[in-house]
Parts: sequence; structure tokens; C-alpha cells
Amino acid sequence: MQINFQTFTVNKRFPLTISRGTTAQTTNIWLQIAQEGIVGWGEASPFGVGNHRQSTEQIQETLPQIIPIIQKFSPWQRQEIEAVLERMQVPSAVKAAVDMALHDWLGKRVDLPLWQLWGLDKNAIVPTSVTIGINSPAGAKSRTQDWLEFMDVQLLKVKLGSTAGIEADQKMLLAVKEAAAEAAAGKDVFVDANGGWSLDDAIYMCGWLANLGIKYVEQPLARGEEANLAQLKKHSPLPIFVDESCFTSADIPQLANHVDGINIKLMKSGGITEAMRMVHTAKAHNLQVMFGCYSDSSLANTAALQLAPLADYLDLDSHLNLIDDPFSGAVVENGRVLPNNLPGLGVKHSASVA
Repeated sequence: MQINFQTFTVNKRFPLTISRGTTAQTTNIWLQIAQEGIVGWGEASPFGVGNHRQSTEQIQETLPQIIPIIQKFSPWQRQEIEAVLERMQVPSAVKAAVDMALHDWLGKRVDLPLWQLWGLDKNAIVPTSVTIGINSPAGAKSRTQDWLEFMDVQLLKVKLGSTAGIEADQKMLLAVKEAAAEAAAGKDVFVDANGGWSLDDAIYMCGWLANLGIKYVEQPLARGEEANLAQLKKHSPLPIFVDESCFTSADIPQLANHVDGINIKLMKSGGITEAMRMVHTAKAHNLQVMFGCYSDSSLANTAALQLAPLADYLDLDSHLNLIDDPFSGAVVENGRVLPNNLPGLGVKHSASVA
């Protein structure tokens, strides 16, 4: 295989603030794997969860170390390549880019989109939520209005866990609901605290949110506080999803009795292969499944959408908030973000259609 990579920088139309900080710009990696005149594409984007951080620099430093080792394989040898990367303890975002590119190559090789190759029903894909970051009440209301004008929004995900405390969270959420009401938009609202609450605050907020008709709460407690999830679930009238607490399928069994669902992200899981394992593991434990994203472009989000027919919820909106996404692939239709019918991932680049 011939393997190349390059960086690209994307800027958000609206900076996104969560409990851990604000992101306005990221530099991601575009990976290309070529053989037999076919080029598969993958993306690695930086992310951080508590003390676990995978920076652009770390990704860039890792790729030259692994390329000489895996380029001797064929794209047909995904299992062997995965085993090599696992032994080398490669960052999950790097594994995700490689796995994504190998799947893209496969789909292009057999001339089928991945969702069709797997026999999935594209019509089963649910609407995606769109994200309202932590803001002042006025700022959150304005951002909600922006989303409602931008597309046919069906679901709103509101980021809470403000450093200003739960009273600030409450005021902001009420402003979002007011904006939706003014637009005569009876939209479902979900909440994601990104680990920004204490156990006591989480118990209180879950009760308060339930009275407002909120559908679920995502990652109410910080990664590392999983032992408190059992007590929270006992008191919470709302379903609890975890994101930062669940990276791979190995994390699911010990979480299963204390949560209602998991958020799968390709950068955390290490790619499509592990994401598929996570879906099946979660379903075997009677958990619901959501697919989410970091500051991913259309490349990574379109890759995640290949598995979207298996998801109960989708939160794949990061590319919709970019002003300079170099890729195109996913299409928006009636509040849903859908993969197209092109082979592989179905992704094109603004300067190329390789």
C-alpha cells in the first residue's frame, strides 16, 4: 500500500463551548491509502477527555512511525493491520483514520457504498440532533434560532455543565426552549453535561429536566466517576447516556447496569471496525446507541453515517458548523443527515474527486 497524509484546518461558524472549554478551530489529518489505482480516505481529528488528550501533533508524530510497518500489508488485511496497531498502542484517532481509509478502499474496490455492502437500510436513519453550546441565555437563544433557520431541525442537544453552576444551566436551557417555542418548533431536547456536574447536582438536575420534558441526559458525571452512576440511575427519572466514560466495547459490560445508552465516536473507538463491535455489544446489553462526533469534517461524519441505520440517536452535526469544510459527502434531508449512494464512504474533496 502507498500511504500519505496531510493536515487541514477547519474553522467553526460558531465556536462551541462545553464544560471543558471552547473550540473555534482544529487542525485535522487527511489520510490516503492507495493500491490498485484506488485511494481510500480517512480522517483523524484531535480530542481531549480529562487527562486523556490526543493532539494534532501527537497524531502527526505517530503516523510516520506506523506507515513503514503497515504499508507492507494489503487493504484486504484489516484484521492483521488492526492487530499491529493495537500492539503498538497507537492513539485511537490514528487507528480511526487507518480503519476508515481501509473501509473506503474496500467500498470503492467493490463499487458499493458501505451501508449497502453491509445490507443496511438507509431509510432507517433517524434525524440528527444539532448542538447548542454553553452560552448566556441570550446567546443560546440566538444560536437556537440560527440552527432553526439553517435546516429543518428535529432534535436539539444542549450543552450544560457550566462553570457558573446549575442555575446558569437552567437559565440557558429555558432560553433554548423559549426560542424553539417562538419558532413554533416543538422540538425534542436532549442535554449533555460533558461531565460537568457533581453527583448531587446531577441528581437534582435530572429531576428538574424531567419536569421540562427533556428526553435524556448525556455524561452527567465526569470520566473517572463511573462508580457513582449506579446511585444516579437509582434517582434519575431520565435515561442516562455515557460518552467520555465509554471508548470501546470493552468499557460497555461494566457500565451496562448503570446507564441506558452509549455515545460512539470514531475517534474514541478507533474506527468503523470497533464502532460496529460497540453497537453489537451495547445491543446485547439492552443499551441504546448514539453516534457522535468531535470537530470532525464531512469525511469522518460521512464515515460514521455508514453505520447510522443501527443507531437510536445521531449527533453528527460538527461538519454543518464549519465554514471551510474541504470535503463533501453527507446530505441533509428533512432534519436527517444521510450518506449518499457513491462507493465507499462517498466523500469528495473540493480539489479532487479521487
